[in-house]
Amino acid sequence: MEKDNVAIKVTNMTKTFKLYSDKANTLKERLVRGRKNKTEVRTVLKSIDLTINKGETVALIGVNGSGKSTLLKLMTKIIYPNKGRVTTHGKLTSLLELGAGFHPDFTGRENIYFNAAIFGLTKQEINKRINDIIEFSELGEFIDSPVRTYSSGMYMRLAFSVAINVDAEILLIDEILAVGDQHFQDKCFAKLEELAKSDMTIVIVSHSLEPMKKLCKRAIWINDGEIAMDGEATTVMDAYLKTCE
Repeated sequence: MEKDNVAIKVTNMTKTFKLYSDKANTLKERLVRGRKNKTEVRTVLKSIDLTINKGETVALIGVNGSGKSTLLKLMTKIIYPNKGRVTTHGKLTSLLELGAGFHPDFTGRENIYFNAAIFGLTKQEINKRINDIIEFSELGEFIDSPVRTYSSGMYMRLAFSVAINVDAEILLIDEILAVGDQHFQDKCFAKLEELAKSDMTIVIVSHSLEPMKKLCKRAIWINDGEIAMDGEATTVMDAYLKTCE
Protein backbone atom coordinates (compact mmCIF):
# COMPACT_ATOMS: atom_id res chain seq x y z
CA MET A 1 0.00 0.00 0.00
CA GLU A 2 2.91 2.33 0.72
CA LYS A 3 4.14 1.89 -2.85
CA ASP A 4 0.70 2.83 -4.18
CA ASN A 5 0.99 6.20 -2.43
CA VAL A 6 4.31 7.16 -4.05
CA ALA A 7 4.27 9.81 -6.80
CA ILE A 8 8.05 10.28 -7.28
CA LYS A 9 10.89 8.10 -6.06
CA VAL A 10 14.58 8.93 -6.50
CA THR A 11 16.95 6.09 -5.59
CA ASN A 12 20.74 6.49 -5.15
CA MET A 13 20.70 8.93 -8.06
CA THR A 14 23.82 10.74 -9.31
CA LYS A 15 24.02 13.16 -12.22
CA THR A 16 27.23 14.43 -13.82
CA PHE A 17 27.91 16.74 -16.74
CA LYS A 18 31.00 17.12 -18.91
CA LEU A 19 32.31 20.67 -19.16
CA TYR A 20 34.50 21.56 -22.12
CA SER A 21 37.12 24.33 -22.03
CA ASP A 22 39.54 25.88 -24.52
CA LYS A 23 37.18 25.05 -27.34
CA ALA A 24 38.43 26.01 -30.79
CA ASN A 25 36.21 28.65 -32.41
CA THR A 26 37.44 28.57 -36.01
CA LEU A 27 38.07 25.80 -38.51
CA LYS A 28 41.79 26.65 -38.55
CA GLU A 29 42.00 26.32 -34.77
CA ARG A 30 40.21 22.99 -34.90
CA LEU A 31 42.62 21.65 -37.54
CA VAL A 32 45.70 22.84 -35.65
CA ARG A 33 44.57 21.79 -32.18
CA GLY A 34 42.57 18.73 -33.18
CA ARG A 35 40.54 17.18 -30.39
CA LYS A 36 42.66 18.40 -27.49
CA ASN A 37 39.90 20.31 -25.72
CA LYS A 38 40.07 19.93 -21.97
CA THR A 39 37.12 18.27 -20.29
CA GLU A 40 36.00 18.39 -16.70
CA VAL A 41 33.37 16.17 -15.17
CA ARG A 42 31.14 18.02 -12.72
CA THR A 43 28.93 16.08 -10.32
CA VAL A 44 25.73 18.12 -9.97
CA LEU A 45 23.76 15.69 -7.80
CA LYS A 46 25.29 13.07 -5.51
CA SER A 47 23.59 9.82 -4.45
CA ILE A 48 20.16 11.38 -3.91
CA ASP A 49 17.47 9.33 -2.18
CA LEU A 50 14.03 10.93 -2.09
CA THR A 51 10.37 9.93 -1.96
CA ILE A 52 7.47 12.29 -2.65
CA ASN A 53 4.01 10.92 -1.94
CA LYS A 54 0.87 11.57 -3.92
CA GLY A 55 -0.87 14.78 -2.95
CA GLU A 56 2.22 16.43 -1.43
CA THR A 57 3.19 20.00 -2.31
CA VAL A 58 6.96 20.28 -2.00
CA ALA A 59 9.36 23.20 -2.42
CA LEU A 60 12.91 22.60 -3.67
CA ILE A 61 15.15 25.35 -2.34
CA GLY A 62 18.84 26.23 -2.46
CA VAL A 63 21.28 28.68 -3.98
CA ASN A 64 21.78 28.93 -7.73
CA GLY A 65 23.85 26.01 -8.97
CA SER A 66 22.95 23.74 -6.07
CA GLY A 67 21.29 21.17 -8.35
CA LYS A 68 17.59 21.73 -7.65
CA SER A 69 16.62 22.56 -11.25
CA THR A 70 18.62 19.58 -12.49
CA LEU A 71 16.70 17.38 -10.05
CA LEU A 72 13.42 18.70 -11.46
CA LYS A 73 14.55 17.95 -15.03
CA LEU A 74 15.46 14.41 -13.99
CA MET A 75 11.97 13.98 -12.59
CA THR A 76 10.51 15.00 -15.96
CA LYS A 77 12.96 12.67 -17.76
CA ILE A 78 14.21 15.51 -19.96
CA ILE A 79 17.62 14.27 -18.83
CA TYR A 80 18.65 10.97 -17.26
CA PRO A 81 20.86 10.04 -14.30
CA ASN A 82 24.35 8.59 -14.66
CA LYS A 83 23.62 6.35 -11.69
CA GLY A 84 20.50 5.31 -9.83
CA ARG A 85 16.86 5.67 -10.78
CA VAL A 86 14.08 8.23 -10.94
CA THR A 87 10.56 6.78 -11.18
CA THR A 88 7.24 8.60 -11.34
CA HIS A 89 3.74 7.25 -10.89
CA GLY A 90 0.99 9.24 -12.55
CA LYS A 91 0.46 11.60 -15.47
CA LEU A 92 3.04 14.38 -15.29
CA THR A 93 3.19 17.91 -16.66
CA SER A 94 5.87 20.52 -16.16
CA LEU A 95 6.65 24.22 -16.45
CA LEU A 96 10.43 24.34 -16.66
CA GLU A 97 11.46 26.75 -19.40
CA LEU A 98 9.51 29.54 -21.03
CA GLY A 99 8.28 28.51 -24.46
CA ALA A 100 9.42 24.91 -24.13
CA GLY A 101 7.08 22.78 -26.21
CA PHE A 102 5.65 25.77 -28.09
CA HIS A 103 6.11 26.11 -31.85
CA PRO A 104 7.04 29.77 -32.43
CA ASP A 105 5.14 30.06 -35.71
CA PHE A 106 1.92 28.56 -34.35
CA THR A 107 -0.64 30.80 -32.73
CA GLY A 108 -1.41 30.52 -29.04
CA ARG A 109 -4.63 28.70 -29.89
CA GLU A 110 -2.82 26.21 -32.15
CA ASN A 111 -0.19 25.61 -29.47
CA ILE A 112 -2.93 24.81 -26.95
CA TYR A 113 -4.12 21.98 -29.19
CA PHE A 114 -0.56 20.85 -29.88
CA ASN A 115 0.53 20.82 -26.22
CA ALA A 116 -2.63 19.33 -24.82
CA ALA A 117 -2.47 16.54 -27.42
CA ILE A 118 1.08 15.72 -26.26
CA PHE A 119 -0.35 15.25 -22.76
CA GLY A 120 -2.86 12.76 -24.12
CA LEU A 121 -6.03 14.81 -24.56
CA THR A 122 -8.20 14.15 -27.59
CA LYS A 123 -9.36 16.99 -29.84
CA GLN A 124 -12.85 16.66 -28.36
CA GLU A 125 -11.47 16.97 -24.82
CA ILE A 126 -9.44 20.02 -25.80
CA ASN A 127 -12.48 21.58 -27.44
CA LYS A 128 -14.33 21.35 -24.12
CA ARG A 129 -11.51 23.09 -22.24
CA ILE A 130 -10.12 25.60 -24.69
CA ASN A 131 -12.36 28.47 -23.61
CA ASP A 132 -11.35 27.94 -19.97
CA ILE A 133 -7.66 27.82 -20.97
CA ILE A 134 -7.91 31.03 -22.98
CA GLU A 135 -9.94 32.79 -20.29
CA PHE A 136 -7.45 31.89 -17.56
CA SER A 137 -4.50 33.03 -19.71
CA GLU A 138 -6.07 36.48 -20.20
CA LEU A 139 -4.40 36.66 -23.61
CA GLY A 140 -7.52 37.95 -25.34
CA GLU A 141 -7.03 38.67 -29.04
CA PHE A 142 -3.34 37.69 -28.79
CA ILE A 143 -4.38 34.03 -28.56
CA ASP A 144 -4.53 34.04 -32.38
CA SER A 145 -1.10 35.63 -32.83
CA PRO A 146 2.10 33.58 -33.34
CA VAL A 147 3.74 32.86 -29.99
CA ARG A 148 7.06 34.21 -31.30
CA THR A 149 5.47 37.63 -30.84
CA TYR A 150 4.71 36.94 -27.16
CA SER A 151 6.52 38.50 -24.23
CA SER A 152 7.93 36.23 -21.50
CA GLY A 153 4.89 37.03 -19.36
CA MET A 154 2.52 35.97 -22.16
CA TYR A 155 4.45 32.72 -22.61
CA MET A 156 4.02 32.02 -18.91
CA ARG A 157 0.29 32.77 -19.03
CA LEU A 158 -0.23 30.32 -21.87
CA ALA A 159 2.04 27.60 -20.46
CA PHE A 160 0.46 27.70 -17.00
CA SER A 161 -3.07 27.76 -18.39
CA VAL A 162 -2.43 24.64 -20.46
CA ALA A 163 -0.59 22.81 -17.66
CA ILE A 164 -3.46 23.11 -15.19
CA ASN A 165 -6.02 21.85 -17.70
CA VAL A 166 -4.55 18.54 -18.89
CA ASP A 167 -5.66 16.40 -15.93
CA ALA A 168 -2.10 15.82 -14.73
CA GLU A 169 -1.47 14.07 -11.42
CA ILE A 170 2.02 15.53 -10.98
CA LEU A 171 2.94 19.18 -11.67
CA LEU A 172 6.59 20.30 -11.71
CA ILE A 173 7.41 24.03 -11.78
CA ASP A 174 10.80 25.72 -12.02
CA GLU A 175 10.70 29.43 -11.12
CA ILE A 176 8.56 30.23 -14.16
CA LEU A 177 5.98 31.95 -11.96
CA ALA A 178 8.50 34.70 -11.21
CA VAL A 179 7.85 35.97 -14.75
CA GLY A 180 5.04 38.35 -15.64
CA ASP A 181 2.96 40.92 -13.80
CA GLN A 182 1.99 40.71 -10.15
CA HIS A 183 -1.70 40.24 -10.91
CA PHE A 184 -1.15 37.06 -12.87
CA GLN A 185 1.44 35.74 -10.41
CA ASP A 186 -1.15 36.14 -7.64
CA LYS A 187 -3.72 34.39 -9.81
CA CYS A 188 -1.33 31.47 -10.42
CA PHE A 189 -0.54 31.09 -6.71
CA ALA A 190 -4.25 31.11 -5.90
CA LYS A 191 -4.74 28.32 -8.43
CA LEU A 192 -1.80 26.39 -6.99
CA GLU A 193 -3.31 26.70 -3.52
CA GLU A 194 -6.51 25.21 -4.91
CA LEU A 195 -4.59 22.36 -6.58
CA ALA A 196 -2.58 21.74 -3.41
CA LYS A 197 -5.83 20.93 -1.61
CA SER A 198 -6.63 18.30 -4.23
CA ASP A 199 -4.87 15.00 -4.89
CA MET A 200 -2.33 16.61 -7.24
CA THR A 201 1.38 16.28 -6.41
CA ILE A 202 3.25 19.57 -6.86
CA VAL A 203 7.01 20.09 -6.79
CA ILE A 204 8.17 23.67 -7.24
CA VAL A 205 11.60 25.33 -7.39
CA SER A 206 11.47 28.89 -6.12
CA HIS A 207 13.59 31.59 -4.50
CA SER A 208 10.43 33.35 -3.27
CA LEU A 209 10.28 31.60 0.07
CA GLU A 210 7.46 33.47 1.82
CA PRO A 211 4.80 32.38 -0.72
CA MET A 212 6.28 28.87 -0.61
CA LYS A 213 5.80 28.73 3.17
CA LYS A 214 2.12 29.35 2.58
CA LEU A 215 1.80 26.93 -0.34
CA CYS A 216 4.01 24.01 0.70
CA LYS A 217 3.94 21.81 3.77
CA ARG A 218 7.32 20.26 2.94
CA ALA A 219 10.61 21.69 1.72
CA ILE A 220 13.79 20.01 0.51
CA TRP A 221 17.00 22.04 0.76
CA ILE A 222 19.56 21.08 -1.88
CA ASN A 223 23.12 22.19 -1.15
CA ASP A 224 26.10 21.40 -3.36
CA GLY A 225 24.30 18.49 -4.99
CA GLU A 226 23.13 16.86 -1.76
CA ILE A 227 20.04 17.01 0.43
CA ALA A 228 20.99 19.28 3.31
CA MET A 229 17.58 19.14 4.98
CA ASP A 230 14.15 17.67 4.29
CA GLY A 231 11.12 18.37 6.44
CA GLU A 232 8.40 20.83 7.43
CA ALA A 233 8.54 23.78 5.04
CA THR A 234 8.92 26.67 7.48
CA THR A 235 11.56 24.87 9.54
CA VAL A 236 13.67 23.99 6.50
CA MET A 237 13.35 27.43 4.90
CA ASP A 238 14.26 29.25 8.11
CA ALA A 239 17.36 27.04 8.50
CA TYR A 240 18.32 27.78 4.88
CA LEU A 241 17.82 31.52 5.29
CA LYS A 242 20.16 31.58 8.32
CA THR A 243 22.99 30.34 6.08
CA CYS A 244 22.30 33.19 3.65
CA GLU A 245 22.67 35.95 6.26
